[in-house]
Amino acid sequence: MTVSLECAKAVSTTFGTYCVADFLSNFIQHPTQKMDYGVLNNVIGRKTDKKIWGTRLEHIVGVAAGLAVTDHSSAAIFEKFLGQAISFDTTPAAFVAHTFFFIFVGVALFVAVGAAFNPANGGARLATFKEDVYSTYVGTNSAWFEPFVFPVVAKLLGKSVKENWFWSSLLPATLAYSTVKGTGWNDWGNNGLNSLEKEMNGLPL
Repeated sequence: MTVSLECAKAVSTTFGTYCVADFLSNFIQHPTQKMDYGVLNNVIGRKTDKKIWGTRLEHIVGVAAGLAVTDHSSAAIFEKFLGQAISFDTTPAAFVAHTFFFIFVGVALFVAVGAAFNPANGGARLATFKEDVYSTYVGTNSAWFEPFVFPVVAKLLGKSVKENWFWSSLLPATLAYSTVKGTGWNDWGNNGLNSLEKEMNGLPL
């Protein structure tokens, strides 16, 4: 029971981290653009079109859920195979492989759910799934640097960088989100916006 509670707590913490990382990555990718956060738009004084599907909120919650599960599952699989917990310090090759694996599978789970249940994909669900899985593959390959972020930043900035949640978890995840979305879906600047985002930013639909 204790192990289950600890596991649930760890997955929940990872889920929260990835939600924050996804949200922050939008400011890297779209620094001057207004984003569509679905049902939360009312809270920040923006127009609401769709509550969940096709919004940044769907992406934030859905991808974080998939990645939280696959991150911990993949780490457990590698640990069982190697006989020790993996880390970039002690098992660098395994940790890099784990990073590629859990990101690809986690995002693929998210796009599978969207392809299957998003009403906008009706009539083209398989084609949407194939297209998004390919984008997932392309984006995942751009995230090779994630395990290197903390050690490189720590080397550059010295003692001001501590191995804590911000530096070793949130910062690498935020940068990885930006590259995966940006490279896989060309989600930069005025690209990758949905119809409401184009409207809010004065762009042609």
